[in-house]
Amino acid sequence: MTEFQEFAQKSMLWFEAIAAIIAIFHYNRLKEQYWKFFVFYLVFIFLGEAYGKWGSFIHFTKAQYYNYLLMPIQFIFFYWLYAAKSLKKPKLFWILSFLYLLSFIPNELYFSRAKIVFAFNYTFGCLILMLLVVMEYYKQITSQDILNFNKNKMFYINLGITLSYIGTLPFMAFFSLLVTYKEIWNIYFSYFLMSGVIMYILFASSFIWGKQNS
Repeated sequence: MTEFQEFAQKSMLWFEAIAAIIAIFHYNRLKEQYWKFFVFYLVFIFLGEAYGKWGSFIHFTKAQYYNYLLMPIQFIFFYWLYAAKSLKKPKLFWILSFLYLLSFIPNELYFSRAKIVFAFNYTFGCLILMLLVVMEYYKQITSQDILNFNKNKMFYINLGITLSYIGTLPFMAFFSLLVTYKEIWNIYFSYFLMSGVIMYILFASSFIWGKQNS
């Protein structure tokens, strides 16, 4: 990695910590709302990423830890936040979560299980998330409260998800192919790291400026 990439990679963990701390400070205001689970999520992700960086992997590998625990929790949580809560379609949440979990079957049968991130599984999960992101944008654009978009927590979350998960979808999907094109890979990897930092800044912003129950 370049010096910039090393710096960005280290920074992302600390921005995850900052987002979790800001979320905790706002917990009392949100503890009667479903947004309290977003606080729990950010704390869990920071602790999970910290363990991934500094923890020991004796009974399971780092690949297993990320692919069977950390990544599924991230996807399923956002499916719940988008489909069940923001879009108010709980049945859609269960359907999409089931489809995502089914995507583990091709990974087990046809793809290597030694990778830190399952490309097929991650790609499929992101495609589902992209559908929800588009639906959320449509909801926000057609809302009568569109002029107060900056007070909507989901505006910040949706923008962060768009820049990070959706923006890096081609990078993760074609990771093994892009490795052979070092210059392109470096550019996209730098974007991957910086978009993660920006995403957690936006998550933190959703607590500071987002007032509306969406």
